Amino acid sequence: MTKAIYAGSFDPITNGHLWVIDRAAAIFDQLIVAVGDNPDKKYSFSLEERLILLKNTLHGYKNIEIGHFNGEFLVNYAQNANAKFIVRGIRNTQDYEYEKTMRYINSDLCNEIDTIFLMPPRNYAEVSSSLVKGLVGTVGWEKVVNRYVPETVLNALKIKNGS
Repeated sequence: MTKAIYAGSFDPITNGHLWVIDRAAAIFDQLIVAVGDNPDKKYSFSLEERLILLKNTLHGYKNIEIGHFNGEFLVNYAQNANAKFIVRGIRNTQDYEYEKTMRYINSDLCNEIDTIFLMPPRNYAEVSSSLVKGLVGTVGWEKVVNRYVPETVLNALKIKNGS
């Protein structure tokens, strides 16, 4: 059985994340979607809220498990979960350069775990959680953000924003 980890802050989960998850779930027998939590980072959603949003969004997948990690290297989390692959999305050259470096560092820490890069189609290439958060709150934001996030996330953003 091939098992992989796809990790991120998922604050919030976007349609770009969903594209990567969908492709990775089709490639691997089991996919762990893991929320990384950095106590020094300011999140819009708490760890618990992000986990709930992922569970609600991904409930239809039979081979996906939701997890989280804090204070450890992703490659160590993958090794402890018996995953042989780390899945990363690459949207642009900046992502590529960063992820290439992380792939080499992860290999230095544990060379038995490989990193797989997935490149989403053009319509998701510029979508990021930061972009979505930056759009929330302006007049008409719901119509714009609706294009970039699943309905569960849009509803959670409306509640957070008091809409």
